[in-house]
Formats: sequence, C-alpha cells, structure tokens
Amino acid sequence: MKIYTKRGDGGKTGLIGGDEVSKSNERINAYGEVDELNSVIGWCASISDDKTKEILERENRNLFVLGSWLATPDSASDDTRKNLPEWNSKSTETLEIEMDGLSNSLSELKNFILPGGSELASRLHIARTVCRRVERSICSLSEKEIVNPIFIQYLNRLSDWLFTLARYSNRNSSIEDTIWNPD
Repeated sequence: MKIYTKRGDGGKTGLIGGDEVSKSNERINAYGEVDELNSVIGWCASISDDKTKEILERENRNLFVLGSWLATPDSASDDTRKNLPEWNSKSTETLEIEMDGLSNSLSELKNFILPGGSELASRLHIARTVCRRVERSICSLSEKEIVNPIFIQYLNRLSDWLFTLARYSNRNSSIEDTIWNPD
C-alpha cells in the first residue's frame, strides 16, 4: 500500500462518513492540531521514564479517539458514528486524580513560573501550549458546528495536567521552578 493517494492534491480532503471539504475547513484544522499535540506528546514520551511514558502514551491514545470524533461531521450516519472508537468518559477524571497526586509532592504554587527546566519539562511546557491552542481551535469549531463539550473540558484539564507533569518532572530532576519576576 502506498502512503500517498493523491486525493488531496486539489486542496480537498475527506471526512469520516464521506463528506469532502477544503483543507482549510475549521474541522480539518481542529483535528490537525490534535494530531500536532499528539506528536508533541510522543516527543515528550521519547525521553521519559517508563511510568511517565506509559501515561503520556495513554493520552496519545485518547487524542487519537478525539481526532476520530472531530473528523466525523454532524452529517455522518449513525452507522458511521457507531463504528468510531468509544470515548473514555473517565479521561478527564483520571487527569484530575493524577494531578492531585502529583501536586501533593510539589511546593505550593504562589507565583507564575517560567516554562523550562529539564529537557522533559521544557517539552511538556511546549505540549501544554499546543494543547491550549487545540482547545481554542475546538472552541471556535464548536461555535459553528456541534462538538461534544466533554472534549473541550478534557483538553482544558489536559493542559493543566501537562503543566503539573512539567513541574513534577523538574522536581524529579532536582531543578527548581523559575518564578516569573516582571522586574
């Protein structure tokens, strides 16, 4: 099987269910940005210890499911929708539980901190900012088309989780967070 199909050479692409739209369509942009976030999280996992890699790869899988749902327009048939991978309704709750656990070992956050620190923490901060962009993109899409609000909630929590994981990563590397000082 060849990786290229040439079907998109004219600037159009297909959605799940068969609709064809411009590659500049907001839905295409939204799931394209999910794909970018997924790649950045994979980049983070590539230098992580086994435990961190495992939870990052779990979120990779969640993002693939999210991308599948975003690639499926409202006009898709019920048969098409029933063949989509199921969204784990506990995804957001899992992130919250893990953040609470990680936060217990971190110093209380009383100031803004600068992104950076260890290599992994720096990458996680990049993932966090990409996640925020994805969230904005999906919010924009939701103003025009139906988007399950749980996806926006999940992405909001995922960015907080990435921030917390970055701080935790610095702590594990014995690197202090750098407090932002406007002076």
